[in-house]
Amino acid sequence: FCDPSRYLLCEHTLRAAVSRAHGDYGSALFNIGVMVKYLNAHTGVVLIRSRKKHYRLIWSALSFITCLENRGQKVQCFLSCLHVGGKRGSVLTCQKFLVKYNRQQLHRMLLDCRTDAEKQEVRRAILSCSLSNVREEEADEDGSDDDGDEETQNPS
Repeated sequence: FCDPSRYLLCEHTLRAAVSRAHGDYGSALFNIGVMVKYLNAHTGVVLIRSRKKHYRLIWSALSFITCLENRGQKVQCFLSCLHVGGKRGSVLTCQKFLVKYNRQQLHRMLLDCRTDAEKQEVRRAILSCSLSNVREEEADEDGSDDDGDEETQNPS
C-alpha cells in the first residue's frame, strides 16, 4: 500500500499545474471534483478522478508537471494519459483497464527475461493479475450517482 502523504503530494502537484495552466477557473473546478484515487509508486500509475465535463482541463495540465517535489527532493517525471473512463466512468472501469494494461506490460517484460527464474517470476505475476480484490468495491461504485470520470496516468 502507498503512503497517504504521496496521494496528497500528487494531488498538490496536479492542483498547482491546473492552476498555472487554467488560472482561477481551473482551481475552482479542481476543488469541486478532482482527487487522486490510487497511486502505485512501483508501477508509476496514478488514478485521478474528475468530473466528466472537466477531464480535458486536467489532462491538458499534465504536460506542465515535470517533477514531483517532497521534502526538498525533486524527482523528474513525465505524465501521460493511459485511459479515460467511459460514459459510466467508475473506479472499477479503470481498475479493469489497469489489470489489462499490467498484463500487457508483463508480457512485454517476459520477452526481455534472460533466465528461467526471471521468466517464471514474470509468469507468476501475469497469473496474479486479476480483479478478485476489486470485486468488493464494485457494489460501492455501482451505487454511486456522481458524474465522476477517471483518468489513469503513468508518470515515467
